[in-house]
Amino acid sequence: MRRLFHLLKSFASIAILASVGCDKRNSPLAAVAPENSGGSARATEAPKQTAVYSYEVVNAFPHDAKAFTQGLLFRNGVLFESTGLNGQSTLRKVDLKTGKVLKHIEVPSEYFAEGLAVFGGKLFQLTWKHGKGFVYDLESFQLEREFTYQGEGWGLTADDQSLILSDGTDHIRFIEPSSFKVKRTINVTNCGQPVAHLNELEYVEGEILANVWGTDYVVRINPLTGTVTGIVDFRNLLPASDRNGTDVLNGIAYDHLEKRLFVTGKWWPKIFEVRLKARQ
Repeated sequence: MRRLFHLLKSFASIAILASVGCDKRNSPLAAVAPENSGGSARATEAPKQTAVYSYEVVNAFPHDAKAFTQGLLFRNGVLFESTGLNGQSTLRKVDLKTGKVLKHIEVPSEYFAEGLAVFGGKLFQLTWKHGKGFVYDLESFQLEREFTYQGEGWGLTADDQSLILSDGTDHIRFIEPSSFKVKRTINVTNCGQPVAHLNELEYVEGEILANVWGTDYVVRINPLTGTVTGIVDFRNLLPASDRNGTDVLNGIAYDHLEKRLFVTGKWWPKIFEVRLKARQ
């Protein structure tokens, strides 16, 4: 399974410490480094301190605890979700308030589905290790075409011009949605150090939010420079009483009309509407 595979591969590179900032001794991101960071851009002048955010839970909604959430987005009053694992991967349309799956299709069993984005009335879904993605009609879920990319597929989102893809490293690619050609790449850094294991992505009000896989942290990224401008500490979001059988935090969706932010995780029984708060 992906979880065990990456835990073994990256155990030494993920350190979760109590406090956050640019002090390497105290940053939960300090030890999160890519396997191959050669050639990664470095900030010429690191900020003295990265802003840290906590959260306030505004609402909690039911979520299918059998959904291994890989991609999440909110459009037209409903959630769209990509779930993973070979033989269990799906594309879903979900009612936020009830958690009921309104529509779904199964992804062929050889594929491990990953990130999900919407662009131009189409849904774009990644797969983990096959270098292949799928394009569906937003309403009917009819498969319209496939596309390819280099490396692994982890997270996917979109701005008004590009698909935005993460691959588990510190790199984020901006891709032309018609040709699927890479337009540009940013290297994500916090205090001048690379931040790897970038997973689920969401484009929110001009910045990229990204789960850091294996942690309870979401980073806020400047899409022009790759600089981490803030770190959101989501520890204890899911109560201990709900954690039995769950996996890691993963799943960010944003309601652009009502300005609502939603967060969930793999096999989590709840989706949370949250409001970010600057830590005092």
